[in-house]
Amino acid sequence: MEERCENCIVRKFNALRAMSKDELKAVSDSKVSRKIKKGEVIFEEGEKLNGVYCVRGGVSKLAKLSPNGKDQIVKLATKGEVLGQRSVVAEENSNLSATAVSDMEMCFIPKEAIVSTLHKNPDFTYEVLRHMAHDLREADDVIVNMSQKTVKERIAEALLYMMNNFGEDQEGYLALVLSREDIANVVGTATESCIRILSEFKKQGLIKTSGKRMAILEARKLQDLADGF
Repeated sequence: MEERCENCIVRKFNALRAMSKDELKAVSDSKVSRKIKKGEVIFEEGEKLNGVYCVRGGVSKLAKLSPNGKDQIVKLATKGEVLGQRSVVAEENSNLSATAVSDMEMCFIPKEAIVSTLHKNPDFTYEVLRHMAHDLREADDVIVNMSQKTVKERIAEALLYMMNNFGEDQEGYLALVLSREDIANVVGTATESCIRILSEFKKQGLIKTSGKRMAILEARKLQDLADGF
């Protein structure tokens, strides 16, 4: 039996925590739970979204297609995040695509349940605004990083971000396994440059690899590198 929104711990991470019991019940009655396989597209850029996706487990990449045909990964979204919120609130087609980078569990919440609560519950509206403001701040940081940091600094930062936000497995490898192309798309560089810099990090003993998996051996040195020292 699928979990009710009222009892779901995940909502504590997002704007749903500001909903009343009755509002949560309405959401729970209308939501659809889905399991999504790694590599599956959740929604496409430019798609009209009829609701939002609440992530219960797993990781997805939010990306924008650049004019040269490459994906720029804007964000990695994980447990507790709500995807498609901005498009639904602004009544615009999605500005980004979302693709699962690991197996995922998520709940699709129809637009009506979100919009009607926005009109009635100022606490919920405030929480949605707060989360959007946080996303904007993150986007500002990405822009500054892109323009002021070298590719090497950005890759060091990306690896530390993966370690700090997604953790390590029992063997000490990064729990989130991204392809070299995805790492390149996170930092906004060519895949070849990313492969070259990772191999440099490996030679310097900063990381070790096993197939696609990577482990950070010298977090302090990587941090110094990311900070431009």
